[in-house]
Formats: sequence, structure tokens, C-alpha cells
Amino acid sequence: IIHEPSPAALNNNIKSIAPSLLTPKTPQTPQINKMWRRSFSSSTAALKGKKWDALVIGGGHNGLTAAAYLARGGLSVAILERRHVIGGAAVTEELVPGFKFSRCSYLQSLLRPSVIKELELGKHGLKLLKSNPSSFTPCLDGRYLLLGPDKDLNHSEISKFSLKDAQAYPRYQTQLESFCKFMDLVLDSPPPESVHHKSSINEKLKNKLQNSVFWASCLRQVSSLGQKDMVDFMDLLLSPASKVLNNWFEADVLKATLATDAVIGSTASVHTPGSGYVLLHHVMGETDGERGIWSYVEGGMGSISKAIGNAAIEAGAHVVTNAEVSRLLIENSSTVCGVALADGTEVHSSIVLSNATPYKTFMELVSNDVLPDDFVRAIKHTDYSSATTKINVAVDKLPEFHCCKLEHPHAGPQHVATIHIGSESMEEIHSACQDAVNGVPSRRPVIEMSIPSILDKTISPPGKHVINLFVQYTPYKPLDGDWQDHDYRESFAQKCFTLIDEYAPGFSTSVIGYDMLTPPDLEREIGLTGGNIFHGAMGLDSLFLMRPAKGWSNYKTPLKGLYLCGSGAHPGGGVMGAPGRNAARLVLQEVGERT
Repeated sequence: IIHEPSPAALNNNIKSIAPSLLTPKTPQTPQINKMWRRSFSSSTAALKGKKWDALVIGGGHNGLTAAAYLARGGLSVAILERRHVIGGAAVTEELVPGFKFSRCSYLQSLLRPSVIKELELGKHGLKLLKSNPSSFTPCLDGRYLLLGPDKDLNHSEISKFSLKDAQAYPRYQTQLESFCKFMDLVLDSPPPESVHHKSSINEKLKNKLQNSVFWASCLRQVSSLGQKDMVDFMDLLLSPASKVLNNWFEADVLKATLATDAVIGSTASVHTPGSGYVLLHHVMGETDGERGIWSYVEGGMGSISKAIGNAAIEAGAHVVTNAEVSRLLIENSSTVCGVALADGTEVHSSIVLSNATPYKTFMELVSNDVLPDDFVRAIKHTDYSSATTKINVAVDKLPEFHCCKLEHPHAGPQHVATIHIGSESMEEIHSACQDAVNGVPSRRPVIEMSIPSILDKTISPPGKHVINLFVQYTPYKPLDGDWQDHDYRESFAQKCFTLIDEYAPGFSTSVIGYDMLTPPDLEREIGLTGGNIFHGAMGLDSLFLMRPAKGWSNYKTPLKGLYLCGSGAHPGGGVMGAPGRNAARLVLQEVGERT
């Protein structure tokens, strides 16, 4: 096995392949090629001597989305990305020669249909590869569970464990789908926030009217659900995922498979109140109009960011990489007038949108003495904890699961699906969580494995494969070691590989090399405070009108001209594009009102 490369080796490798990752796929006309070369650079020189209509801090998918809408609205926009490559957590990087990893996020479903349609992402290179079947859970007793969009397959598979569950599962799916339709309105709209005391009478009247329209739409949705479904919806939002799933099903493996969606990316257990909402959050997406269908992205998740970046650049936005923002420029202690970069360059604009986490934005880029005390406390004490580690693995052969006799000598349906390792019961997931609560990485980690190279032939050499391992639970500061210790890191990676060996003997020997991102790595490399992939916890106390803080849920901030457009704003984390779209539409509306 080739061990995880050292940070220095990684940096050298990244630098050598950076140009291919940086440069978006460009149209083939000389005029547009020239425009694109002018609009995408790693030099800050082009930013000087100009006041931009808007600046976007961070070239993650939400920042790119915001920039695309702003540029299409006629504003001059510059996107300032700290790293050498755009995409944030939706990025493709070749860290083992010949293998292109979706280094952080790894599956697509949540990207809002409105973003795909309005930005014409298909035209800009986005190609989705549907995962069917969508879920595979191997069991140590020799059985397995396959699930997907095929209703007959689901009935047949679940019946192996419980006929009662097989009959209940379509009703469960139908109910979740009805809840997701209700959520569409919430996801695609800014929260109905109240205006602040300095607003004019006209602004207050307009705000009340807009909020009334939103709540009226919600009431119509509620009435269409009916009281029984609405009570069930509230039960789902407030209850632990274990309670919700126990009320529906009896088979441990089915409940555990579904429960993984409720805890993924969080520090929560399946028994944590409110984890039912996160279960809904991960099934509310769609692919090509099919609800709840997940897909791989050809070229890796970075292709989503590239496609959005392409749309932004075509509309006139300017993207600059290696442009780290060190602080916001503020005048009169209340109004943003631009940013200062780490190299000393000052870039001026009266509108700045931050795609960084709320903590990074307000605790590191802004002096606390210009922000209200209650706001600072709310941001400072937001839950940014993480127990997530991502391991990207290059292998020389597919894993062979001993429970599968599916007569597929090479890639089978089990390899197409998301594979759940160590998730045969909800108590197994809870036990893994409790290890982290006690300060140590899970003794038997919960692993979500996916093999995108089964469908995407562009990301690995022939006959070899890319494997994503999304691993829980790994505390930020383990009590029994340090993530900066190479031997400690290696030991945990081998623990994960050995667990997979129990289900797919010989997996460990197939590993060519790997890259591992623990919570501190996610914070340092990607800019995710605490390593939290959602820019902050997704509990009910941190959503909708409370995200990122009470009174500031509609992308505005206490500083005039500064807006949040990342996952730390409504509606939260995941590769959605909704925060970027919603924030940009608000900015364009306010600019239009001023002109």
C-alpha cells in the first residue's frame, strides 16, 4: 500500500496539476476564448484601479452561483478564491496520479432545479450520471439490501427481511415526497425576516407585504397536506430519526440504511431529537425531475463548480484564484467598502457577498467592535463541530462483497449504489457516535462508500477505480492522539480499510494510495470552520429564521453592503446553490430599488 502522502508532497502534486483544474471548459470561438482568458486568472493585478459593483469572497459553488446571477443582472463582479482551484468543497483534484477525486462532496441531488435551468448548466458542461440502484447495505451474515427507484426491486429486497416493511416502504416514500414538495417553497425563497429599526415606512410596508405573501403560500401548502400529514411532518422535524423509523419499520438493516441520511455530516446520533429533519434534508433533492434520486457528476463534483463558473464568466464575472481575503474594508464603522487581500491589494466595492462560514466572515474578517454584541455572541457560539472524515482512495480492482452472488464478474449493481459499511442496525450507528462523544474516533466507523468510476470513465485509469469513503465519527480533537501525527492518521485509515475487509475481503490489498481529510484538515484546506461541512450545524435551532442568527436570516448582515451567500445562510448545507441564488436575487432587488 502507498501510504497517505505528506502535506509537502500533496502541495507539490496539486501545483503540478493546478492548471487543468483551474481552467473551465471554454467554448470554441476565438472571441469567447479571449474573453474567458481575460476573466479567469491567478493574478490580483486585474483587480486594481477599479471599483466593482460586487465582490464575492470564496469561489465555492454558492459563491459562483451568486456571482453568476449578479453578472447576469448586469453588475460587474469579481470572485476572490483563496485556493488555487475554484469549487470550495465541490472540487475535483488529482492527488494520486491518474485518479481524480471529488475531494469533499461526492454525490449530487440537492442542486436546485432552478439553478440548473436558469444558469443553463447543461450547456456549460454539467453531465449527471444517475445512481441506480441507489443504496447497497451488505451484512456480515451473508445477506444484503439493495434499494433504488425500482419499486419492484425495493419490494423484493425488503421482503427478504420483512414483508410488513416491504408493504410500508412505498407509503413512507410517498409521505416524504409530499413533505419535500412543501419544502421547495422554503428552499427557494429568502426567509420572511423583519426589517430593522432604521428602515423607512415604505420599506417596512413592503417587507410586511412580502412576508404576508410568503406565509400565505405556506398556509396553502399546509392546507393541501391536511392535518394528519402536517402532524406527521412536525413529528419528523422534532423527533429523533430512530423514533420516526421505528414507527415505520421493524427490520434493523432497513432502518439503519435509512438512518444514515439523518446523521451524515453531523455529530448527532440517530437518537438525537431533530435528526429526523436531516433525514428529510438528504432526500429532498432530485435528478432530472426524479425526486430522491442521487447522481454522480462526470468529471467529479468539481464539474458542478466549473459549470456554474462557466455561466458566471460568460455573463461577465471575473474569477481570481490565489486571492485570499484577509479583512473587510469598513467605513464609518458600519458600511462595507471592499476587501483587503493577504498580499496587501485593496479591492473596492460597496457590495460584498461572503461565501465563507459565518465564523470566518464575522470573527476573522471583521473587527468585533463594529458588530452588535448579541450578534457576535450568536455567531461565536454557533455549533461548528464536526465528526466527519473523508478518505479518497485509489484502488487497482473493485471490492468483492462476500454477500453478493449476483453473477456480475466485474461491476455489478452493488458497485453503482452508495454502499453502507458498518450500518446494519441503528444501535451500531449510535455506538459509533458514542465513541466520539467520549473523545475517540469510532472503533467501528460508519462508512458511506461510493465508486463513481463505475459510471464515470474520465476519473481513473482503465481497470482501476476511485473510491470515496465518507467516515463517521471522528472528533476534531481526539483524546487518544493527534490528527497531525502521521502514524495516528495511518492507524485510523487502516482501521477503516480493515472494517471494509470484513465485508469485501482483500480490499486493503487493492489500495494504491489515498488522501484523508479529517475535521482539522477540512478546516485548514477547505476553510470549513471546525470541519463542519454545512458551515454550521443543521439542528432546528440553526435553520430558517435562526440561520445564521435570529434577526439576520435573509442574507443581510449588521454591516451595510455585506451579505452572506454560503451554506451558513438559509437553507443550509449541501451542494444546493440555493443560498447563493437567494442572496444574489436579494442584492439585485435592492440595487434595482436604489436605481
